[in-house]
Amino acid sequence: MTTPRTNGTGSVARANRVQPRRVVLKFGTNLLTGGRDTLDEDVIGSLVAQVAEVRKRGIEVLIVTSGAVAAGRSALARTPHPDRLKPTTVAYRQTLAALGQAQLMRVYERLFGEHGTVVAQALISRGDLQRKAQQRPLGYLNVRNTLEALIEIGAVPVINENDVVAVDELEGEVYGDNDRLSAMVANAVDADLLVLLGEMEGLFTADPHLDPEALVIPQIEEITPEIDRAAGKSLDSRGRGGMASKVAAARLATASGTHVVVTSGRIKRVIPRLCDGEQIGTRFVSKESGVEARKRWILTGLTDSEGGVTVDAGAATALIAGGRSLLPAGIVSVDGRFERGDIIAVRGPDGRVIGSGLANYGSADVEAIKGKRSKDAATLVSSEYGPEVIHRNNLAVV
Repeated sequence: MTTPRTNGTGSVARANRVQPRRVVLKFGTNLLTGGRDTLDEDVIGSLVAQVAEVRKRGIEVLIVTSGAVAAGRSALARTPHPDRLKPTTVAYRQTLAALGQAQLMRVYERLFGEHGTVVAQALISRGDLQRKAQQRPLGYLNVRNTLEALIEIGAVPVINENDVVAVDELEGEVYGDNDRLSAMVANAVDADLLVLLGEMEGLFTADPHLDPEALVIPQIEEITPEIDRAAGKSLDSRGRGGMASKVAAARLATASGTHVVVTSGRIKRVIPRLCDGEQIGTRFVSKESGVEARKRWILTGLTDSEGGVTVDAGAATALIAGGRSLLPAGIVSVDGRFERGDIIAVRGPDGRVIGSGLANYGSADVEAIKGKRSKDAATLVSSEYGPEVIHRNNLAVV
C-alpha cells in the first residue's frame, strides 16, 4: 500500500500535467441527493458548471449518472397509490428508476441549457458493454458508435444503467451504483481519465468513521489484496455502491489504459482541478496505453473470427500508413461469413493479414457493396450504418 501523503483536500502536487483528451465522470447517488430522497440541484448545478468549464478547453466529457432511483422516491409519493408497491421487490426499484429518470434528465437538460449545451440520454443495459469478442460484440459496437457520434456533434452524453430492464440477479452480475458501468463506458470510448465522484474524499488507510488517524491514499500503482481490504464493503439504502465497487471499477478501467480518480464531488472546482493534473483524492494509475490495450483486444478477437475481407493496394496503404477507415471501394473480395459487430480479418493483395476490426456490416452486405463508392453503396443495403465497413477507431493494424 502506498504511504498516505494527503488529507484528501487536494495539494499543489501535480499527478499528471498532461490535460486529458476525454474524461468520463461518474456522479454518485449520495452526491446528487445530499443523502436525502430528492435531488440536490445546487450540487448538480455546480458539477454542470465545472463540466462546461473544462469543455471550453476542448476536453470531451461523458457523464455516468446515478440518482434516478433516489429521485423516484419523491415522484412515487405523488402518485395516487404509492402503497401498492412492496419496497422489497425488484419491481419497486425498477418503478423508482422509471419515475426518477425523467426528473433527473429534466434537471440535467435545464442546467446544461444555461451553458448552451445539449445533453443526450443513453440508457445502457449491463450486457451491452462486454469487452470480449465473444460476448455481445454488436451491442458494444452500437453503444460505442452512438457515444462517439454524440461527442462528435458536441453533445454531452448522460448515461445511466437501464434499471427498468436490468436487475441485479441478471446473469449474477452486480454493478455497484454505476461504478463499474462507468469503467466499461470509459473503456468503450477510450477515455484518458475516469473520475468517480461521491462524498468520500478517496480511499482511506482505514475506515475514517472509526479511525480518526485514517488518511487518504494519494496514489495506487497496483491494486493488491491490501487495497481490497481497505476498500471494505460499504453499502447504504440509497446507493448500491461503496469503496469496494470503486476499486473494482478502477481495476477494470486501468487494465484498459484509463487512469482513475476516486474523490469527493463536493471539493471546490474538483473537475477542472483534476483536469489540470492536481493531486486530489486517490488516483489509480494505469500502466497500459489505452490505444494499445484496445488494439490488443481487437487483434485477440481474430482467433474467433470466421471471416474477413481482402483489399486492394491503395486501401492497404491507406489503412497502414494513413490511419484511414476501410471503405467499400477498397474491398476486392469477402471471405467466410460474419455478422455486423464481429471482429474480422483484413488482408492485403498478397493474402497476408494486415489488421482486424469490428465490422459495421455483415458479410452479405459487404459482398453487395464491395468495390462501390460509399454514396452508391448506401443504396445497396437495407440498413445504412455509415460509409465505413470498418471505422478507423475500430481497426487494429498489424
